[in-house]
Amino acid sequence: MNPNLRFEFTVNKDTNSVNVKREFAAELPVVWDAWTKPELLDQWWAPKPYITRTKTMDFREDGHWLYAMIGPDDTTHWCRADYQHIAHLDQFSGLDAFCDDSGKVNTALPRSLWTNTFTDQGATTIVDILIQYDHLADLEKVIEMGFKEGFTMALGNLDQYLEARSSLRNSLRADNQPRVCSYLNFPGNTEDAFLFYRTVFKSEFSGNGIQRFGDLPPQVDHPPIAEHVKQMILHIELPITGNHILMGTDAPKEMGFTVTLGNNMHISIEPDSRDDAERIFNELSEGGKITMPIQDMFWGAFFGSLTDQYGINWMVNFKYPVSSEA
Repeated sequence: MNPNLRFEFTVNKDTNSVNVKREFAAELPVVWDAWTKPELLDQWWAPKPYITRTKTMDFREDGHWLYAMIGPDDTTHWCRADYQHIAHLDQFSGLDAFCDDSGKVNTALPRSLWTNTFTDQGATTIVDILIQYDHLADLEKVIEMGFKEGFTMALGNLDQYLEARSSLRNSLRADNQPRVCSYLNFPGNTEDAFLFYRTVFKSEFSGNGIQRFGDLPPQVDHPPIAEHVKQMILHIELPITGNHILMGTDAPKEMGFTVTLGNNMHISIEPDSRDDAERIFNELSEGGKITMPIQDMFWGAFFGSLTDQYGINWMVNFKYPVSSEA
């Protein structure tokens, strides 16, 4: 993590609790989403080399999150969090436990009450995490199992995720002139495809050229990106006929993505206003299926995706100017 960001880890045996105070280099809505959306939690929650796979999540009071922690040898540990109180962008709490794959709690292992409080610091966000156990023996058991080391590593994964998204936001073009693009996803061969397209259309890559996962700036305590993933394409743009833009990215399976024929190409619409983006999205989605509701996104855009009633995939993406605080 960035050594200038706040990090405190305190064990209080008098109250059978752990308190973690952690600062993240991202705005409050970004950090809140990372803690409350399953597709984002799956990218950072487990300490390496484990990965997280969500089975079900219903983020509401009296809802729960059922997920697996999967080791490199496919050893699987099931966990669940039962949400008790949720105040949007402020705080949520819930009981955490080990369980089986159906969610039945293992009463032989400690259960804890987590209360996560989020504080807006402008460009950064502080998350204050209070973890309470019923008995001192339970607290001592999880500490002995390496909770501090594992959770510290997981929070470092979140740093890495936020850094990657920040890099994407900073790479946005400065204007918001309307345009239509085709956005292509590949399982790891984006570069081969775009070198081929460059030859066919006799054009050159625009924007920031070829951006790779390995170009993301490393930070102390970040888990390493696998060497073969470092060489994959994070983002690339190529003008083709009539100034149409092909955009592309690799969607590594190591990050939880699955690319299949039919979901690997979208028509990307970039209107010149937020209102027009919302109108286009709402009208296109009538009778279709929304895959991501249109909303303000942390990389500096008002974005949503859908499959229309005819089976065509669309992205609607109003890009705020880079200087905007939106």
